[in-house]
Amino acid sequence: MINLRSLRQLTACRFRESLREPEVIFWVFVFPLLLAFGLGIAFRERPPEKIYVAIHNQPDAAALRDLLSRTPQIQAQIMDPAVAATALRLGKVVLALVPGPAVEYRYDPSRPDSLLARAMVDSALQNAAGRKNPLPTIERTVTEPGGRYIDFLIPGLIGMNLMGGGMWGVGFSIVDMRIKKLLKRLMATPMRKSEFMISIICSRLVFMVVEILLLLVFGYWVYGMRIQGGLLPLSVVGLFGSLSFTGMVSGLMNLVMLPMYVLSGIFFSADRFPPPFQPFIQALPLTALNDALRAVILEGAGLISQAGELAILAAWGILSFFLAMRWFRWN
Repeated sequence: MINLRSLRQLTACRFRESLREPEVIFWVFVFPLLLAFGLGIAFRERPPEKIYVAIHNQPDAAALRDLLSRTPQIQAQIMDPAVAATALRLGKVVLALVPGPAVEYRYDPSRPDSLLARAMVDSALQNAAGRKNPLPTIERTVTEPGGRYIDFLIPGLIGMNLMGGGMWGVGFSIVDMRIKKLLKRLMATPMRKSEFMISIICSRLVFMVVEILLLLVFGYWVYGMRIQGGLLPLSVVGLFGSLSFTGMVSGLMNLVMLPMYVLSGIFFSADRFPPPFQPFIQALPLTALNDALRAVILEGAGLISQAGELAILAAWGILSFFLAMRWFRWN
């Protein structure tokens, strides 16, 4: 039977120890905010980029340039053929035009920006020549919170922070205490292994609440990020995510942690990896946590719809805690 008074004292002790470590405060609270701020600036909302086009210096080149100048997004410049070829090869322009009875397009089809430029330039020239589209269309650009990169990033940073805090805050702290011979002293006390481990996990849960709120408030205040789901589903997902990592200590920590930084969709979608990798990636706890966080925060999903992700997190948490209890030794 766990002694609640002992557990409360151990948790408070562990919490005070963490607050006395400056690097803990930096990596747990400050670093995610700096990362979110820096990446938010790098991938900020910007006006449509100019499409740079070269026109071979031949008869009718000026007429082509004047036609393209009617489209503000297209930046056309007349160049000598050799200079235009070099600019196209080096990526300084994405499309080269050769004037003539039939305008010749020169571009690299393996580059998406060249394909886009070819379509836009051709449409501009055809419309200028009097083409009439049989189907009327209306264009309306939409840029709203929820579909931006920063909206994708913040839940990923929360997941990364919960993973790093759980593993380093629990696993590494135990290793550090063993190196400093503190565990041998604790072995002489009447406390149980379960009380010791649960006290560390409880202290992590306190940090979890602050970590999630800090990033969410930052995202809302700086970038206007909206939280579509309720606080209860978000808290439950955060709790499952935090507990799933707290039992991964020692060798398990590096074995599981390093692949998840790359594969689990922190900075870009895990769907970018080939289909054969997907079963392994989807089984990782950080992938499940990030998917559930984004579903709750960005889509307003409820807990029932995230039962699969929560089951993966619970399975990892139970398995890792069971293994940690079996492998844990005071000395």
